[in-house]
Amino acid sequence: MEYRTTYPKNISFLDGIKHKIDVDSKEGVEQLHIVVKKSFEELSKIFAAEGFTKVKFEHKQPDQIGNGLNLKLKKPWEMHVRMVDLKKGLIGIHAEVEVSRDYLQHLFSQRTPVVYEVEEILKRYHVEYNVWHDKIKKNVSSIVDNYKVKLATPSIPVFAWKPMLFVIGTIAAFYGWKFFDTIW
Repeated sequence: MEYRTTYPKNISFLDGIKHKIDVDSKEGVEQLHIVVKKSFEELSKIFAAEGFTKVKFEHKQPDQIGNGLNLKLKKPWEMHVRMVDLKKGLIGIHAEVEVSRDYLQHLFSQRTPVVYEVEEILKRYHVEYNVWHDKIKKNVSSIVDNYKVKLATPSIPVFAWKPMLFVIGTIAAFYGWKFFDTIW
């Protein structure tokens, strides 16, 4: 199943400057961040109430606070959220949708940053936020239009790696037992 979303394409800043969000074949879409004036603990409680769980294994980003969080979406997708310390009492929220860590394809699949999905959550909890453009170092004042983003389901059916470990372990145990049984 593919995942469809929208992402800001043309934005403007308070000073009137307009900017088009870049799309690069290697880096993907230029990432915007949600910035809030809340503590990590408060935000963690909000995301937990929405069904997010802690990520056990992840590549931590510079200035990342604690563990990332993920939310299972429709199979095979999940939303991964990281929070970073921006100083001055501000926390940046980086979010992306990707193939779930439950599947082998997570390691080499397509992913995309998301903004509107996090905005919806923050609005439900009446959390004030700004959309921040990190390269330009300014808050976005308005979004003029959006990209339509479609993440295609991996061409190879997704394989859950945890059951694979059990099967491989069981087979290895049987072969080990057979090997040691013939030696004695």
